[in-house]
Amino acid sequence: MESQILRPGYLTAHQTASVLGISLDGVRQLVRRGQLKRAGGSPRQPWYAVDDVAALAAERRTANAA
Repeated sequence: MESQILRPGYLTAHQTASVLGISLDGVRQLVRRGQLKRAGGSPRQPWYAVDDVAALAAERRTANAA
């Protein structure tokens, strides 16, 4: 459930998962591994910076293309 109002430039965990093409658990795993950093929100509803998510998505596309 996405009840918090986001500031521009941030994505919810659900939006982040959708952009990256992974599950919510996959987003949590990326955070645990230090590949993605929370940028705000609450422990139950974290936000992620659009720039960080876009950079990670580009990195993943490049790795998959190689």
